[in-house]
Amino acid sequence: MPELPEVETVRRGLAPVMEGVVITHTDVNRDGLRWPFPQGMAARLSGVTVERLRRRSKYILADLSSGETLLVHLGMSGRMLISGDPANPALEGAKTAQFVHDHPPTQKHDHVVFHMANGARITFNDPRRFGAMDLLETATAADHKLLAVLGPEPLSNDFHDSILVNAFEGRNTPVKSALLDQRIVAGLGNIYVCEVLFRARISPKRKAGRIAASRVAAMVPIIRTVLEDAIEAGGSSLKDFRQADGELGYFQHSFDVYGREGAPCRRDGCGGTIARVVQSGRSSFYCPACQR
Repeated sequence: MPELPEVETVRRGLAPVMEGVVITHTDVNRDGLRWPFPQGMAARLSGVTVERLRRRSKYILADLSSGETLLVHLGMSGRMLISGDPANPALEGAKTAQFVHDHPPTQKHDHVVFHMANGARITFNDPRRFGAMDLLETATAADHKLLAVLGPEPLSNDFHDSILVNAFEGRNTPVKSALLDQRIVAGLGNIYVCEVLFRARISPKRKAGRIAASRVAAMVPIIRTVLEDAIEAGGSSLKDFRQADGELGYFQHSFDVYGREGAPCRRDGCGGTIARVVQSGRSSFYCPACQR
């Protein structure tokens, strides 16, 4: 499932062709995905301007001139791909889907298609249909049941040393589980938690409440750096993820531990071997020699 870097990469790719642009009309090709689409979604997403594209955790939020906000979750296999004629002056500088010189034929899993006034087309394609869309009142969007429970954004000023130290205090769950708790910090997923713990030299099996406050605090800049590195690389493409222009992400080539079971540790002088352990049904990858 796409994590924060992948969703932020998609948001940044969509912004140049959606922000400040009218959605002339929207094709809704099914009744829903993970849950039913809101009533009248096609009409409510036609003739409105996308005033702002933002991200909250793993959700893309499009604030509209109608006073509503479109919430988008990519699910397991969802993609939002831009197509359009690169020779169109209105799309100058935009990255349209690779190998596409205009709009491709509609595919089986193209569930929602946004036709933009600048000639771009944004297609939400989701073969496994675990994605989701909803329409919220912009003024109260933060109170939506999916957003109200989220913790601070790890790349924001709201996420700092004392926040994480206080959240970990007395917690008897493994640190891996604590970092995956979206109420503590929003947007982190399995891949990036594994990478963070490696850089922090902390075993994923350590109890969160038993880690020294100084080591917990030191994770805050590490979390930011890992996420920023991943965003810079366009996210991680393991199975389905694509950027908005159809390109793969490349951060998977920089993984220190994730998916590297049995491979040598990359930390200079370590000599350890990457191991895998299952925690709460998810694979944790780490180096037993240097992560304690």
